[in-house]
Amino acid sequence: MKTRVAVIRGGKGAEYEVSLKSGASVLSALPEDNYQPVDVLITRDGQWHAGGLPIRPQDLSRFADVAFIALHGEYGEDGTIQKILDDLNFSYTGSGHIASALGMDKVASKKIFAEAGIKVPYGLLLSRAEITEAAKNIFNKIPPPWVIKPNDKGSSVGLYFARTFAELAGAIDQAFREADSVLVEEYIRGREATCGVIDDFRREKFYALLPIEIVHPATCPVWNYQDKYSGATQELCPGRFSDEESQEIQKSARLIHEVLALRHYSRSDFIISPRGVYALEVNTLPGLTPESLLPKSISAVGCDYGHFLDHLVTLALSDRKGMMA
Repeated sequence: MKTRVAVIRGGKGAEYEVSLKSGASVLSALPEDNYQPVDVLITRDGQWHAGGLPIRPQDLSRFADVAFIALHGEYGEDGTIQKILDDLNFSYTGSGHIASALGMDKVASKKIFAEAGIKVPYGLLLSRAEITEAAKNIFNKIPPPWVIKPNDKGSSVGLYFARTFAELAGAIDQAFREADSVLVEEYIRGREATCGVIDDFRREKFYALLPIEIVHPATCPVWNYQDKYSGATQELCPGRFSDEESQEIQKSARLIHEVLALRHYSRSDFIISPRGVYALEVNTLPGLTPESLLPKSISAVGCDYGHFLDHLVTLALSDRKGMMA
């Protein structure tokens, strides 16, 4: 008998369209011999649908055995959907609700990274305040240029780069239109990398994939949402890193996965500078679209995409069996 997998996509956040693509990719690639996929769409206003019909979250167990979470950003990576499924005692792929919430909070997660000995950029968290005063405070404490981002968004949504005081004030103002708290960080010059981690894969507890190097056009000093999905950047897998750099990236990605108590899979972003490897953030539900980085790194180590999805569903079902034992 086939396992029924509810592939949950859509959601209430800014990454709705990306989630639709991730979900479609999962729906089409789940091995047909073992699984019966069920398309579960959450609309922008939070309404759940299965097969085009409205449902409630508590109805999931009627037509599915496990959930594959293909949501991103708000509602998906902030612990919301995980808490709903935990309360229903329903198995799902990815990290639990507490670890997800920690991973989404850039300031909280970076504090944990730093405590584990991982380098992070220096930054200041701003709450809603008079924009000019906030910009002056940053200007006096962090030398330019600056990276400005919402504290709790994914996929580089609302990410800005500023070189002057006027640009800084404008970026802070714009970021506050998208979030209630804004993080301003020092700009670390270097090469950008990302590295995925998979649980219990190839006889390793935390298997680190090959680091990908992200090459920006000269006009794009930071990798924002538009760059990620416009094809404006080059993604090289494996990246052009020395053996020592690759090992340090992989070590840091595994450590991030472990200290945040993440589950099943994750992907962490880094800057490799002359001062060392700096962690930027972690993605607890990395994109799974054809353009996404994790599928590319999975392919680079000779793993079939369908096999990877099968592995995640197996982990989710095993976790539930362990809890029930």
